[in-house]
Amino acid sequence: MNAPIKNKLLKGETGEWEIVIGMEVHAQVLSQSKLFSGASTTFGADPNSNVSFIDAGFPGMLPVINAKCVEQAVRTGLGLKAKINLRSIFDRKNYFFPDLPQGYQISQYKDPIVGEGEVLIDLKDGESIKVGIERLHLEQDAGKSLHDQHPDNSFVDLNRSGIALMEIVTKPHMRTSEEAAAFLKKLRAIVRYLGTCDGNMDEGSMRADINVSVCRVGGYDKFRADGSFKHLGTRCEIKNVNSMRFIAQAVEYEARRQIEVIEAGGTIAQETRRYDSKVGETRSMRSKEEAHDYRYFPDPDLLPLEFEQSWVDAIAKTLPELPDEKKARFVQSGLSAYDASVLVAERELADYYEELAKGVDAKAAANWLNNEILGRLNRDGLSITDVPVSAHANNAIIQMISDKTISGKIAKDLLDIVWTEGGDPRTVVEARGMKQVTDTGAIDAAIEAVIAANPDKVEEVKAKPKLAAWFVGQVMKQTGGKANPAAVNAALKTRLNLPDEG
Repeated sequence: MNAPIKNKLLKGETGEWEIVIGMEVHAQVLSQSKLFSGASTTFGADPNSNVSFIDAGFPGMLPVINAKCVEQAVRTGLGLKAKINLRSIFDRKNYFFPDLPQGYQISQYKDPIVGEGEVLIDLKDGESIKVGIERLHLEQDAGKSLHDQHPDNSFVDLNRSGIALMEIVTKPHMRTSEEAAAFLKKLRAIVRYLGTCDGNMDEGSMRADINVSVCRVGGYDKFRADGSFKHLGTRCEIKNVNSMRFIAQAVEYEARRQIEVIEAGGTIAQETRRYDSKVGETRSMRSKEEAHDYRYFPDPDLLPLEFEQSWVDAIAKTLPELPDEKKARFVQSGLSAYDASVLVAERELADYYEELAKGVDAKAAANWLNNEILGRLNRDGLSITDVPVSAHANNAIIQMISDKTISGKIAKDLLDIVWTEGGDPRTVVEARGMKQVTDTGAIDAAIEAVIAANPDKVEEVKAKPKLAAWFVGQVMKQTGGKANPAAVNAALKTRLNLPDEG
């Protein structure tokens, strides 16, 4: 039931089906205090230590908007190429949870702070698709119920209560699990570039609710043509998924579950489900509420949020170069679209590459980073922020390869040395005698030694010119790997009177 979905169609017992996916992403705003109170947002604090009277729902406590959170929401909207609404309204969304002390959540309903935008995502097969953004609104988070602290009782931690969230709602434009995971990865990159959310999914700073439905082939095109949801199947919401891998798995399972139910003569109930990653299944939590169930009404304690276009324009001028623009610049410098996409996925990785590539060939720098540096980081369980060799030091290694001071093989040995022992690469090369041998006299001497030791191979190579590669290897071994391979190859062809290839 978990084979990858391909070609955007799923095969059932009665024919082929289309899958349609929308997403609601909750991204915690990067700010030092909460949306309506001055309580700290520090992660990992003792339970109920970051709580104000407002967060705890004490009677008579009035919310005061945090201007930084508003700025961060606008900044995110600009990064999503979305419409910024100069007037928005906070509403009360009424429902009961033990960890929601006010009995309502302050959110935004009909008048959000950010309107429609779009995100461009790149897929592995080279395809790029646009995912429409329906809206971004600000709201306060609820607290957290703890069920594993006592055998008989549950506890409530209100540290998260009142923390500012940006709820980013997509249009149902995604068609496969790969697209859903790629969207969240791209969105995470954008907010991290912007500095509006840290994207730490393991800490709950970013989590996604995924809406999944299935329809017969052609239904999605009809929906895109007239915008009517009647062409799509009943959707189910998978709540609070916090990793790209789990998103892909949850979508795969849920789509096939719905197809099996429909083909067996059943109907899909509109409901909220959870994904159990241990068994790879979605499970029903509760029926899915409609907007009227929440009894939205404007919060009487908060005035409409209004600001000037000039303020928005000032924020726009401070935006950094975002992933799409950075990718385009990297491609223009000589990288493939795939390499550029990999490098811009994390801002820290892109920054490291830019320092690494100064004054050297862009493709050589990307290959060195992808193959040698990231390979060692994966081996050691480290991230790019923990890399023990600076970009400047690796730049020096690439320069030494380029000017033939060292060979590619020596460069790898050199990286291993500075990776574990530290030091300046150029100094290490000088101190350890690692410079590449380009002196033709030394290379000729090594060639003569190999020929003298292998007269049978000399006769054999005359009939099999490809055996020259064996001689190159022996000469490299004779010189301790320091000889210039190109010089060795050329000298051997002359000495053995071998024809040029091609």
